[in-house]
Amino acid sequence: MHIAEGVLSAPVLITGAVVAAAGVAYGLKKIPANHFMLAGLLGAAFFVASLIHVPIGFSSAHLILNGLLGVVLGWAAFPVIFVALLLQAVLFQFGGFTVLGVNTATMGLGALAAYGIFYAIAGKSADKRLKFAGFCGGFSAVLISGILTALALAFTNEGFVTAAWLIFLSNLPVMVVEGVITAFAVVYLKHSDPGIFNEK
Repeated sequence: MHIAEGVLSAPVLITGAVVAAAGVAYGLKKIPANHFMLAGLLGAAFFVASLIHVPIGFSSAHLILNGLLGVVLGWAAFPVIFVALLLQAVLFQFGGFTVLGVNTATMGLGALAAYGIFYAIAGKSADKRLKFAGFCGGFSAVLISGILTALALAFTNEGFVTAAWLIFLSNLPVMVVEGVITAFAVVYLKHSDPGIFNEK
């Protein structure tokens, strides 16, 4: 769901950069010392999942896993997403540097939505309805990110509205797949480390 270089207007780019900077700065404060390795592993999963993508207009559809990052890391998902997107831009020219802020903001805010929805359903100790909460978290992360990506295009130019709708609709199957992946992942993580979902 990367937006390419040279597409967005300056106000949208600036807004995205400000939101991303705030999210990354706050997220860095929220990474627990014992979660550095986990954050790195999830960042690697996010990085790899995004490598296989299908171009769609000014964007692309692919697995994102930002919902899983949000559920496990909370606010700390923001800096992890930023680093992964930066590496993708440097190594593979996915997205770009001028749109790095917008791409970080759209995916980071999706991750935060997943975090909030997951704990709203599963409770503070994440003991009840875990699989359903994981599915809703993974689904909602892509949903929110898709809406924000579409809005970034729509606010740039009215001519991009059709492309924005195409991007959003093309990610509907991805929402379901990400929901299923996140549901099974949170159950596995809970069994492996019962304290992993202590509310952050």
